[in-house]
Amino acid sequence: MAEVSYRTNASRFADEERDVRVEDYLNDKLQNTTDLANIDSLLEDVKAQQVLLYQQLQEAKTTLDENTKASVAHANHLHQRARQFKSQQNDTDRRLMIVTQSETSDDAVRKFDSSMESLRKLDMAQAYMELLTEVENLSTEARRNFKKAPQDALQPYLRLQNLVNALKDAQPAAEDAAPHLIDHVDRTARTLWNQMKDAFASEFEATLKKMQWPGKDVTLDGQLEREWTDGVKKLLELQEPELKARDSQTADSTKGEEPLVLLPLEVMAKPLELRFKYHFEGDRPTNKLDKPEYFLSHVIGLLNTYDEFFATYLQPVLREHFRKSNLALMSIYIDSTSALITALLPMLRRKIFSLIPQVSQQPQLLSHLIHELMSFDVSLRDEWNYDGGNAIEGWKGLTWEVLVKKDWFGRWLEVEKNFALSRYQNIIDTPESGEIDYDSVDPGATKPTYAAIRVNDLLETITDRYKPLKSFSQKLRFLIDIQITIFDRFHTRFHDSLEAYLARTSSIARTVQGVSRETQAELQGIGGLERLCRIYGSAEYLEKKMRDWSDDVFFLDLWDELQDRARRSTGKNLAGPMSVEDVAERTSSTVGSEEDSGALFDETAGAYRRLRVRTEGIIHDMLIYSLRESLRPYGRINPWSSLAAENNSTLSLTAELDATVQQLNDYLSFLSKVLAQAPLRRIVRQVELAIQAFLWDHVLMRYTFSASGIAQFQRDVEVIWETMDRWLGEGHGEIGMRKLKEGLVLLGLPVNSEEGDEKEDEDVGLGLWEVEQRIFLNNESGREVLDELGLEVLNESEARHVLERRIELGH
Repeated sequence: MAEVSYRTNASRFADEERDVRVEDYLNDKLQNTTDLANIDSLLEDVKAQQVLLYQQLQEAKTTLDENTKASVAHANHLHQRARQFKSQQNDTDRRLMIVTQSETSDDAVRKFDSSMESLRKLDMAQAYMELLTEVENLSTEARRNFKKAPQDALQPYLRLQNLVNALKDAQPAAEDAAPHLIDHVDRTARTLWNQMKDAFASEFEATLKKMQWPGKDVTLDGQLEREWTDGVKKLLELQEPELKARDSQTADSTKGEEPLVLLPLEVMAKPLELRFKYHFEGDRPTNKLDKPEYFLSHVIGLLNTYDEFFATYLQPVLREHFRKSNLALMSIYIDSTSALITALLPMLRRKIFSLIPQVSQQPQLLSHLIHELMSFDVSLRDEWNYDGGNAIEGWKGLTWEVLVKKDWFGRWLEVEKNFALSRYQNIIDTPESGEIDYDSVDPGATKPTYAAIRVNDLLETITDRYKPLKSFSQKLRFLIDIQITIFDRFHTRFHDSLEAYLARTSSIARTVQGVSRETQAELQGIGGLERLCRIYGSAEYLEKKMRDWSDDVFFLDLWDELQDRARRSTGKNLAGPMSVEDVAERTSSTVGSEEDSGALFDETAGAYRRLRVRTEGIIHDMLIYSLRESLRPYGRINPWSSLAAENNSTLSLTAELDATVQQLNDYLSFLSKVLAQAPLRRIVRQVELAIQAFLWDHVLMRYTFSASGIAQFQRDVEVIWETMDRWLGEGHGEIGMRKLKEGLVLLGLPVNSEEGDEKEDEDVGLGLWEVEQRIFLNNESGREVLDELGLEVLNESEARHVLERRIELGH
């Protein structure tokens, strides 16, 4: 009843909703009386929609019926399959219980799985046995053949070696299964390889005896050449699987391993190695700890002796053998010279590695050995084009093996640093080290001290000694620990010397320390100037050298690599124990930044530049102080308004100015010899301004002048200018004191005529009275008359003060 009531209510609600929708529809379509005229078309539209909806309803009913039938059929099919599966499961359980004689199906499954595991192990064991049988058959076939027909033994051996390589390649995917089996197969192949190698090598050695190897003039022809070629080919074919296996390994897995020596070259190198041992591993005179160049030059001699033979006979064989292989891209296999070098390097390594511990506690011998090794490495790379089989990065060299692989770099760096610091100290302790060297640089350049030049030569020598290193970290450590350290010590020496000079010349030092007048005079005279110029010249010289070094290809490459590593670095261990911050502090603040500017010696060169600039300032301060002191007597005399008229051409220098002119001449004479033109002109410019200021303030603006006084003052100033021109060039003195020059022009104006009189000579220039009248009239008039006189530096106010110094115009 409740369901019927629910359906009735639902039907009623649906009818009500439909009525509402119909009412809304009619209200929308029939909003006024004019819409009644369209009621027929409205009814037609409604009928058409009703027909369309009825068709859609019928289609929906048809689709529903089809889907319902399909669903029922699918459900029936599933039920049927479920019944079949259950029947099969029951049948399987029953059979398992019968087969395994179990009471339950679970017990039956466990027993069945155990049986299957046993079968799997049996299959695996059978496969192992088949593999072992195949390995044994290949080994037996190879052993049987290489005694009678060695060439026929290569085929089964090569199949066996390929089998070993395939097993090793498959083992990682099998989770390192069957290690004992693989080890057995590998040992079998290696044992066979050794036996075949010994047999082929013995046969090849017999051929070498026939050709009298290693004679100096070995030649091959006819049957002997064919025997030698066949022996080489057999050994190459025997080694080829090993060469290919090494070539297929990743760079990381072969990192640190020595390149393989070709078997024919290994056999041919044995008598050469015996000869090497005889000369350099016994008590022969050629075996000396302090003469590593003996055995290194011996190896170079072997290359010179036998390179032509190998190029003539071995090179075609190598090219033919490897031309279709990836090994053709490796020079140590395809190039006869590189193959010979590779064969000779093992005996060198043995000798060097045994020699290093013997000389490690003898610094001179260790240093000599390392540098001979670097020279040897450079010779092999540059003269013999040896790349060690790495055409991209090149051969790192025996030096790298000693310093990095055997970890001797720290000890060697310590030795080289001690040597460098000792030589630096010897340079400093030399009596003439602090003297200025006038001959080692260009005549027009600033002169450094002997010490600066020798320290620079020492640092350049150090660069040459570590330049061949292949390790970036080692080169940077050499740069920072030795070269920059010496630069810093030399800078500290100059800085301390400058501070000592300042301390002894300060007013406090004169009072407290009791510096004598004689010492003070020496420090303020040529002696003090020379002391400052030593510091200035050395600082400028080394600063320029560091700038030049920064543009050198070697240091540019080092800087580029440093920037690249610093930008990718996490901040630690950029160069040994040094972090990015540590390296930046010692080299350049731009290390690791994205800036393109910067160089390895930025910080050090900056320190020398600051020392140079500071010293230059102290030089001109010292000159100004000394010259002002000598000018004081001249500033206290006052003959300018009372001098009698004299012929201007016979005027002599005022006696109180003699000392100043002589002092100025001595200073400029010395500075012109030790300074380049640019710093000399900068310093003298400051001195000129100081002299001009003193003469302006303490003479020109203090006293009044008669015509004769003006002439004498002009003569005194001209002597100062002539002294400067003597060392700096014509007109330099006047240019540096333009204000004083214009003041003298204005002060020395002639008295042409009385005011108001007409001028009889049109060539007569402006006179004192006319200029005075126009300057004091107003600023505009004053500027005009100054322009007419060609005076550009003086302003109107200064010009009035100058004119007031004329006794004729004095107020």
